Amino acid sequence: MKDHDDIQALMANIGTRAKAAAAELAFAPSEAKARALTAAADAVWARREEILAANDKDMAFGADKGLSPAMMDRLKLDEARIQGIVAGLRAVAGQDDPVGEILTEWDMDSGLHIQRVRTPLGVIGVIYESRPNVTADAGALCLKSGNAVVLRGGSESFHSSTAIHACLVDGLRAAGLPEDAIQLVPTRDRAAVSEMLTMTDTIDVIVPRGGKGLVGLVQREARVPVFAHLEGIVHIYLDAAADPEKALKVVLNAKTRRTGICGAAECLLIHRALVDTIGQGVIRALIDAGIEVRADAALQKIDGTRPAGAEDWGREYLDTIIAARVVDDIDGAIAHIREFGSQHTDCIVTEDDAAAARFFQRLDSAILMRNASTQFADGGEFGMGAEIGIATGKMHARGPVGAAQLTSFKYLVTGDGTVRG
Repeated sequence: MKDHDDIQALMANIGTRAKAAAAELAFAPSEAKARALTAAADAVWARREEILAANDKDMAFGADKGLSPAMMDRLKLDEARIQGIVAGLRAVAGQDDPVGEILTEWDMDSGLHIQRVRTPLGVIGVIYESRPNVTADAGALCLKSGNAVVLRGGSESFHSSTAIHACLVDGLRAAGLPEDAIQLVPTRDRAAVSEMLTMTDTIDVIVPRGGKGLVGLVQREARVPVFAHLEGIVHIYLDAAADPEKALKVVLNAKTRRTGICGAAECLLIHRALVDTIGQGVIRALIDAGIEVRADAALQKIDGTRPAGAEDWGREYLDTIIAARVVDDIDGAIAHIREFGSQHTDCIVTEDDAAAARFFQRLDSAILMRNASTQFADGGEFGMGAEIGIATGKMHARGPVGAAQLTSFKYLVTGDGTVRG
């Protein structure tokens, strides 16, 4: 009981400090925020050996826990990935500041001039699993958008996240901004998550970034509004008019580039007319690349496939496994995706403009693609510098959540002694 009371006091203190920092950040100069992020990027690079040493501890912890190879890949940092963190911080620093942007303005016959302008949300709570780079991405985007943030990383990435967070605080200090603007919950205790979900007085929105278990827990228990980042049950449909070379390139990259990220393809749908041509070639290439293909009855004649079970449809593997099935036509593909997808990212490979238009019009995933790898489902690849996650809900933020998506708006109304008759 005492431990829970301690966690409650810890989280209440963090929330109070975050709220005070958010009040200052709401009008912090753009230059100061950019300076903080640039200084943080410099600190990450200067302290990279320290970060890598911390990551070694996390990798050992993950191995002891028996994490899958894909989850270990999500957890792992090396110099190239640290360079990616540095580049992401610099990219966010260089973006236009969304706070104060005039979204629209108009004049009324009454004499009023009305503007709708972007304003910070306040305090954002980010709950995430093993990827330590989220610490930098979330911290940077929240700061850029004038929000304070409370970061609660996964237990696996505790040491890496702590080391990266220290660099973000270095940046805040260098720019003269409140150090409480970016706080990392300093405990692995799961009670801290439960506390965050009920902190309605100090946290304005929760962003969960992780697997189905985490997101489901947050959605069930949160009293604070949630930007849901649901699992990435990503489909690629090879249409009758697919180009063979594009189909091969897109599917292989979408599945094999990194299997443990939410934009990785998890299900391949093949038009019946392509089974013996493009379909067979793509499946053979996947198997040759070390991917286990769980196929429906029509595709099991291809050597090396394994039979798919009912549980393989609508499943996020985050591993070297893909489900594959034949559909009669584009409407069959659309029906399958509607039934089993998670409204994250889905792709059509086709040279037929009408088919692509039908796919885009009749599906309502946050991201729909044509002839492009689903691994591009990423805020950095959308020009946002980084992302907190891919929001799959329909309220407020949707798709990659960058700095602009972490704002609300307010109305500024100006008159000249104007009164209402």
